[in-house]
Amino acid sequence: MKLIRLGLAVVALIAVVGIAYVAQVAGPVAAPAMAEAAQTFLASLSAEEKAVAQMPFESPERLAWYFVPRQDNQKRPTRKGLRLEVMTAAQREAALGLLKSGTSAGGYDKAVTIMSLESILNELEKGGANVRNPGWYFVSIFGTPGRTGKWGWRIEGHHLSINYTLEDGQVKDVTPAFFGANPATVMAGPRQGLRAIPDCDDLARDLFRSLNADQQALAKQANLFPEVENNTGFRGGEPKGVPAAKLNEAQRATLVKLIHAYIDRLPEEIARTELARVEQAGLDKVHFAFAGGTNQGERHTYRLQGPSFVAEFLNQQADSANNPANHIHSVWRHIPKDFGLPVGP
Repeated sequence: MKLIRLGLAVVALIAVVGIAYVAQVAGPVAAPAMAEAAQTFLASLSAEEKAVAQMPFESPERLAWYFVPRQDNQKRPTRKGLRLEVMTAAQREAALGLLKSGTSAGGYDKAVTIMSLESILNELEKGGANVRNPGWYFVSIFGTPGRTGKWGWRIEGHHLSINYTLEDGQVKDVTPAFFGANPATVMAGPRQGLRAIPDCDDLARDLFRSLNADQQALAKQANLFPEVENNTGFRGGEPKGVPAAKLNEAQRATLVKLIHAYIDRLPEEIARTELARVEQAGLDKVHFAFAGGTNQGERHTYRLQGPSFVAEFLNQQADSANNPANHIHSVWRHIPKDFGLPVGP
């Protein structure tokens, strides 16, 4: 009952924050908004809570991102940061305000929907090995938020890892940006039919189906792609698949929509910057590689890779009700490094 009450409280608070969500304004507003939101969050904390939530910018923890459950053998959380579950209503509102500053309206809705799926998993797994709790999402601030110097922030939990690096009042990096969903499609119950992140799945399958035999021969991979790695840089090597230069106009349009499925999770001005990076590096150089089947319930993975980015997607695990291929992992990353790190080993 406590978990249900917490879930309802979080959902109610999310709804209030969501109502206040206005369209992003064009211009360099994202970084100041993040600094203000982070300052508001920190100001709401006690000294003891702040010691849990705030770490030095140079802390190795800033680069230690995870999208899997993090707990010890006593089912106590091992993920760093201050979790929603222990916050007051005002603190949770401030935490969600920070999340809002780093997402678009659609991205925010996806993020909080992902959080809410933990309640469904809790019902399906009924005291399984992993804690399933919509309050187990953690806020971490690295350094001192402001208009000068380096600082960063992260909101993270099962199937969600949003990471920002800022420097001198500018957003330096927005990756890794991970969104996952289990179940990918809710198959039963009051929320039947809910899909937290459908676009990154549907558009890729549509694109692969639209390819002719020669294009599919390039795009099709013999093996499913491996799981996303929790590291600071993509290690997948050279791009695989069919290049955008070999797609027709309609297929290229679908490819661009697929890119938008990832970057449109971010604030509008940041999404524009991400798209500009892709285009500057060369849209024709973006490769699309697909493995597996294209029908509901068939395991499949794909990778979008250009000179400046990679988008990795996997839908190969059963959900917690044993429906096949109903468990999504998706991430947007920069090449060669995330977290604004310099090129190097």
